[in-house]
Amino acid sequence: MILTAICIVGGTGVLCATLLYFISKKFEVAENPLLAEVQEALPAANCGGCGYPGCSAFASACVNAASLDGLLCPVGGADVMGKVAAILGMAAEKVEPRVAVVRCNGHCDARPRTNLYDGTRNCRIASQLYGGETGCAFGCLGHGDCEAACSFGAIAVNPSTGLPEVDDDKCTACGACVKACPKNLIELRRRGPKSRRIYVSCMNRDKGGPARKACANACIGCGKCAKECAFEAISLSNNLAFIDSLKCRLCRKCVAVCPTGAIIELNFPPRKEATETKES
Repeated sequence: MILTAICIVGGTGVLCATLLYFISKKFEVAENPLLAEVQEALPAANCGGCGYPGCSAFASACVNAASLDGLLCPVGGADVMGKVAAILGMAAEKVEPRVAVVRCNGHCDARPRTNLYDGTRNCRIASQLYGGETGCAFGCLGHGDCEAACSFGAIAVNPSTGLPEVDDDKCTACGACVKACPKNLIELRRRGPKSRRIYVSCMNRDKGGPARKACANACIGCGKCAKECAFEAISLSNNLAFIDSLKCRLCRKCVAVCPTGAIIELNFPPRKEATETKES
């Protein structure tokens, strides 16, 4: 009886294995050999900045696409996309390097606390409960969701100012911090020549008086910057100025006329006027 049972079970196992083998062969899908090469060329960051769940999915999208237009690995940038294009025999789309910028300059001195938050130190949770610890409901909450979301250590909250700061050299423009911020304060902008950038570091849409009362560095929507710009790079909407990085020629005239210092200039040499005044 035992021997019969063993034979039946063994025979059933062999039969199932044989059936599975033939089924797998019949429905086998041949993998494109280029897929492995493309995946090998990618940085294996699996950050999702390309819009796909990981490098494997992005590699598959590249191999199956008719062209690489609209496909970009933000971590690898132009170098990696050039390698992918060479493997696939396609032309790589020219991509302008980008970097994350934090559009809030409401540090502790400019935006005094009006209350104390005693809940979970999480921006998304805090934003659903109340407007923040200051009079500005549009500003950074400072709990570090962006810092936690960054896989590259490129953004960190400065304990002195309570605001996140971006390390240009480490930022890959993957967009993880952008998605993590519930206040939509982080933007991916054109890196600019020599990493020079000009942008409005404020998202307060209140009118001038209330905005200035809430934060000394707030944009008050006065429009002086837009009038000063000769390249039509600055627009005004909902009491808030915005600088188009593609139109901006980095002349910095808008920075000089902003009455609240809401416009930030990064990585520029010192202004001649300031240098001469200091020497005299």
